[in-house]
Amino acid sequence: MNCPREYGSDQQRRTYINSHMSELHPVMKKLRQLMETHPRGFIMSDPNPIMVLSNMLKLAAVKKCIEVGVFTGYSSLAWALSIPEDGKVVACDISTEFTDIGKPFWKEAGVEHKIDLRIAPAAETLQAMIDGGESGTYDFMFIDADKESYDTYYEQGLQLLRQGGIIAIDNCFRMGRCMIESDTSPGVQTMRQLNAKIKKDPRVTAVMVNVADGTFVCLKN
Repeated sequence: MNCPREYGSDQQRRTYINSHMSELHPVMKKLRQLMETHPRGFIMSDPNPIMVLSNMLKLAAVKKCIEVGVFTGYSSLAWALSIPEDGKVVACDISTEFTDIGKPFWKEAGVEHKIDLRIAPAAETLQAMIDGGESGTYDFMFIDADKESYDTYYEQGLQLLRQGGIIAIDNCFRMGRCMIESDTSPGVQTMRQLNAKIKKDPRVTAVMVNVADGTFVCLKN
């Protein structure tokens, strides 16, 4: 069956999709509005994949999460709002410069007790968790940090997740640059190689979700 090739531009699709999703939690909306005028606000996670993943957390009754790359804590807030009162989010970042912006919003939303912010290189934090006997005890991991280290975080995440746990990897398109073979910049190369590795990895069942800059959702077998 022949299908039409023209579905509108990426920007048209994104605008249409985001205008037809449910309203954000009021505190998440306030944080987004604050960051609209921030010089680095453009790197905040797109609301659409965050809502998709939040729904997934609720569906899977997730309690224990890991986030690699916190920025202003928008996605950490989303996970904390999606898990039970006794759940937790281990939030890994290397600096408080941006996390300090988000922390008051965690408090306002009544979820700050669920978020365990750890300021250190994420690979060190994750390895300490592995060494501390936490392997196989987490339900969900979200990776949105330095692209050159994604493979390290992915491997550590597979150790920390239980069977049936989910790793979600953000920016797997790299703004479309992963599809341009001539682009050999380090971050793009690393992402492209990880995408290819995950596709063949028997340890996971994975699907690349075509929302925003692409999210690779990997279920640990």
